[in-house]
Amino acid sequence: MPTTLGTPTASAIAFFLLVVALTLLITYWAARRTRSTREFYAAGRSVSALQNGLALAGDYMSAASFLGIAGLVALRGYDGMIYATGWLVGWPALMFLVAEPLRNLGKYTFTDVVAFRLRQRPVRLAAAFGGILTVLFYTIAQMVGSGNLIALMFGLSYEMAVVTVGAVMLAYVLFGGMIATTWVQIVKAVLLVGGVTLLTGLVLARFDFSPGALYAAVSDRYGAAALEPGGLVTSPLEAVSLGLALMLGLLGLPHILMRFYTVPDARAARLSVLYATGIVGYFYVIIPIVGFGAAALVGRDIIAAIDPGGNMAAPLVAEQLGGTALLGFIAAVAFATILAVVAGLTLAGASALSHDIYVHVVRGGFATEHEQVRVARAATVVFGVAAVLLGIVFKGQNVAFMVGLAFAIACSANFPALLLSIVWRRFTTRGAVVSIVTGASLAVGLIVLSPTIWTDVFGLGPAPFPLRNPAIVSMTGAFLAGIAASLAGREPPAEHAFDEEKLRTYLGIGAE
Repeated sequence: MPTTLGTPTASAIAFFLLVVALTLLITYWAARRTRSTREFYAAGRSVSALQNGLALAGDYMSAASFLGIAGLVALRGYDGMIYATGWLVGWPALMFLVAEPLRNLGKYTFTDVVAFRLRQRPVRLAAAFGGILTVLFYTIAQMVGSGNLIALMFGLSYEMAVVTVGAVMLAYVLFGGMIATTWVQIVKAVLLVGGVTLLTGLVLARFDFSPGALYAAVSDRYGAAALEPGGLVTSPLEAVSLGLALMLGLLGLPHILMRFYTVPDARAARLSVLYATGIVGYFYVIIPIVGFGAAALVGRDIIAAIDPGGNMAAPLVAEQLGGTALLGFIAAVAFATILAVVAGLTLAGASALSHDIYVHVVRGGFATEHEQVRVARAATVVFGVAAVLLGIVFKGQNVAFMVGLAFAIACSANFPALLLSIVWRRFTTRGAVVSIVTGASLAVGLIVLSPTIWTDVFGLGPAPFPLRNPAIVSMTGAFLAGIAASLAGREPPAEHAFDEEKLRTYLGIGAE
């Protein structure tokens, strides 16, 4: 099938410029309203539940969700859907376990919750380390997706494409803060759901609106194995480990948890999760149809030849069904998706550096508003440069798979300490630090020793650790280490503060 990918077209350029112009206008509007740290980090806590639900969905439905899942389903068949399922089922847990405590206990970052009744400096250092590690891994996937997309759409080099995305994203966060990021995410969510709905409808129209006919076409072309388990995840233990990472990693993602501070109260936080769950659920139901459609209509060989990770499956099927105009629109939607998510990630990484490390560790909690905003913007630049460099290093990886690794780090480094600090009176400062460091170290170490890095990237032969996603080992290790370290010695001030924490958690007394 001939394709215009790699050659600039008028429709692609027009849609890209429209998306960039719209988002920069939002940033200009937001910049005039962003003066305090509360506005920079939390949009002045003025975002409604519906707006935050849309922004949560926009923040969560990343390049991995759109480009990555469609590519995995197209190239690997049925097993690619495990990512869609896993990334959805964590939302009810988020609503019932952490949404309300987060809003009532925290201020700007999830570290505020972990450190609420513990010693500030060691906990904040450890939690910021876990949070930044998670955000960096997540950001790699978005930058890889953006580099592939823009390089293919405009004929630029991959490296120049990544630098371009980094520059535009920095403009959003530096000048507009959370207000701009929120509205960019809302616009992106509407565009993405609308674009994928259109693409799904066009795919099904080719098969008389019969999913059965679509699956039959895939089966005829690639055999029944394309619709059976085992194409991507080959062992039950691997499936459980990946499922745990995708489900519980959500509860440890700093850029998602940070969104709960933008709403006025805990009720709005819970409602926003409800709205987000509906939007995200609908999206993950239809995105595999796009992937199967790409396999049936475009072909795996063509998809893999253009991008070995399969990330261009959705744009390719869009071009086949709607020509260069639809390709341009879908590519612009994917670009908006990446920009919105990277902006949220950058804000989360910058807040960890500035709010947790600089303000609370370096300055002991005392810093002026002007100083905090200045440091936050400097941290944004540092994080943005790191994101660009890492995006260049990890060229060629499937973005859904890379995000799966980020979720493994999130559910190991951040989630155990966050949950234990909320529900367990005996949890201590030592327990929090040990849990975070153990989870982060195990997750990263085992990822390096897994077939993903050891065999596929370094080419060092059979991997010492057999699982591609280590969550079942690293998350369990983090929980056990945190519990053991807490039981090894009591911390009376932390235990006494537990009752005050419970009042604030469930009644909102004293919440900011």
